[in-house]
Amino acid sequence: MSNKPELWPNGARLCVSLAMQFEAGGQPISGAGGPITEPIEEGFPDLGTNSWFDYGVREGIPRLLDLFDKHGLKVTSFMVAKAVEREPELAREIVERGHEAAAHGFEWAPQYNLPEADERKLIRACIDSIERATGSRPSGYDCYWMRGSVRTLSLLQELAFTYHNNDLNMDEPWIQDINGKPFVSVPYTVHLNDIVAYDHVGFSPIAYEQQLKDEFDQLYEEGARRRRMMVVSLHDRLSGHASRVRSLERFLVYAKGHTGVWFARKDEIAQHALATPDVTPKLQRGLAESTGWPANTLERA
Repeated sequence: MSNKPELWPNGARLCVSLAMQFEAGGQPISGAGGPITEPIEEGFPDLGTNSWFDYGVREGIPRLLDLFDKHGLKVTSFMVAKAVEREPELAREIVERGHEAAAHGFEWAPQYNLPEADERKLIRACIDSIERATGSRPSGYDCYWMRGSVRTLSLLQELAFTYHNNDLNMDEPWIQDINGKPFVSVPYTVHLNDIVAYDHVGFSPIAYEQQLKDEFDQLYEEGARRRRMMVVSLHDRLSGHASRVRSLERFLVYAKGHTGVWFARKDEIAQHALATPDVTPKLQRGLAESTGWPANTLERA
């Protein structure tokens, strides 16, 4: 019998994690950014752009949920609290269909510049909105544009979160000590994030599909020797379009054609990382110290 520690459950060789952002209704009425590049005069609502966000809940999420059901996959949905308050039935359906409800801020606005009391209040409001709509308390957190404050992780640990996903530094989960207890980073992705890969000059859906396959192939190969994780980020108003769902499905069929692939929610990944301390990397990098910021940055607000 081998004493080799288990990298992933059931001897899986590679973990593939899909994230579905639920954001419509949390964006500002003007200035959210989108496919309409002509700027609108300050103070007027950008109705066209807001209808583009609305596509995510009217068409995108239902279409993606059907795709996940078709392939028996469970994903993590990062939910903006104001979006959940606007569409609580949809948020509840996501959880009822077996997916994870994680927090993605209260609205489309930064939190890194908030005083500590205000940031704590914002995070608690996220918890309350999601739990009220879905019956599920979020254990994972994703900051607006990945930018938390130097105290965000401490607040998340204080408020009983298990993990965050605002690092880009590894292709596997890792642990750091926060407030004397382990806290998991389940790294995010930029290059396989549809908000970067779509809707720009020169975008090619075929090239994007090939990038997904190449990423999978390389990590699958490395997975024979070490723990590897592939992360794909999907936004409701982008990857939920009809043609893009087809592109995503072709990749899913490709990935499922390989043995030893674990499609996992991020809370599952975090729990497995905590349960396997012998093979989970431990990094201790204080945010202020790693950036060279002065110590009083923590007290700036």
